[in-house]
Amino acid sequence: MAIPSGSGTEVLKRIVYNANNNATRTYAVGTNKIWTILTIFIHNATGTATGANFHNHDGTNDIKIWTGTIANDSTFVWNDRYILSSGDSFRFWNTATDMDWVISYIDQDWS
Repeated sequence: MAIPSGSGTEVLKRIVYNANNNATRTYAVGTNKIWTILTIFIHNATGTATGANFHNHDGTNDIKIWTGTIANDSTFVWNDRYILSSGDSFRFWNTATDMDWVISYIDQDWS
């Protein structure tokens, strides 16, 4: 994607996924878009410590951003900024059946 020189939009958005059931969730960045991930909240509603992770998929490879274990009935907050561009996908998953995810991001659209 070329560096944008025209007008576009910037909108704050979020992805909310309640009770992710040990499945991989993938959200693709559209053409002529840039996403800036602001904050990721992960709540472990299970009775045991559980693994979770999220990656940037660049079209060919998964690039691990974070992986770890979250104690039972605890919340993990990731506050680092991360940029995703056209052709990238944001992927997350967990190893239990009851994890809640909230991902806030800026969606810049230059289409």
